[in-house]
Amino acid sequence: MLSSELSSPQALAELTTRIKSWAQELGFSDCRIVAPELSQHREEYENWLAQGYQGEMDYLANHMPLRFDPAALHEGTQRLIVVSMPYLPENVATVKRLQSKDKAYIARYALGRDYHKVIRKRLTELGKRITNEVADHGYRAFVDSAPVLERHIAEQAGMGWVGKNTLLLTPKAGSWFLLGELFTNLPLPVDPPTKQRHCGSCQACIDKCPTDAFVGPWVLDARKCISYLTIEYNGSIPVELRSKMGNRIFGCDDCQLVCPWTKFANYSKEDDFQPRHNLDAADLVELMQWDETTFLERTAGSPIRRTGFINWQRNLAVALGNAPTSQAVIAVLQQTFAASQSELVKEHVIWALAQHGVTS
Repeated sequence: MLSSELSSPQALAELTTRIKSWAQELGFSDCRIVAPELSQHREEYENWLAQGYQGEMDYLANHMPLRFDPAALHEGTQRLIVVSMPYLPENVATVKRLQSKDKAYIARYALGRDYHKVIRKRLTELGKRITNEVADHGYRAFVDSAPVLERHIAEQAGMGWVGKNTLLLTPKAGSWFLLGELFTNLPLPVDPPTKQRHCGSCQACIDKCPTDAFVGPWVLDARKCISYLTIEYNGSIPVELRSKMGNRIFGCDDCQLVCPWTKFANYSKEDDFQPRHNLDAADLVELMQWDETTFLERTAGSPIRRTGFINWQRNLAVALGNAPTSQAVIAVLQQTFAASQSELVKEHVIWALAQHGVTS
């Protein structure tokens, strides 16, 4: 039950204004309130799963009722406070780095500290500030860590629209930002939803995808997506896709880079999102020389840790196969083949050496 000081619509509106101000103080670029209705997305989602487009991400088929009823994730939830945070540092190269084939390209969200930790900490602080104001406040923070259809939720909150590349786009920030949600038991006034998706006839994201992973607008076949292949997938990367992956060793930003809306992106001022260990400009040869201990040390607190050392070497082998031929490239591939105990790594090293006309 609400305390007497929050029993009126005016009091709730005033609290909402303060919440949005606190969110800005905590580094969030936008904050919206929504009571989501997601049942209309269920058939489309189930059809996507039925096509097998999720690949080995079996968890995407779990907890189906919760995906379309977010309030069931946290008892008493009446609203979701949706926030966004820019993650692209201003001085980090993007297209230029993709064109430097001897350098590694890592998705720009993964260059610094793990965003789950950064955003969850700020969301929890926001929840505590609300609790200090409203004693009976119940809340729970989520950051890409539960069956939450966050892009559709953000669209319903009026934060932007789901683009043809399946990312959330906004007219003021493109798509270089991350999302988080604070579930709350307060019946706060909601923001109006986005009424129109402003992609128009543009389909640059579809046309420019290196591996043709888009079946059509708003439909991604993850099995061909470089982000899936380099992060989520644990097997042998299909041979026909390897040469198309270029120097991308962890994730892919191409469908953002070609989107016209990204020119309006806000750069991140967060220290936590600044590159660590020169990962925005590291040589492929240098990274392949890391042993597992070095990998674990230098990816501590980073999203890159998720891929694991074996897949890290697998991804690097593919990128080195696509790199300009040099003695250094051939030498590090041969050294990796000799040292690795992984048949998966060796398979990709053999392929990479063959691209340079060398047999293992």
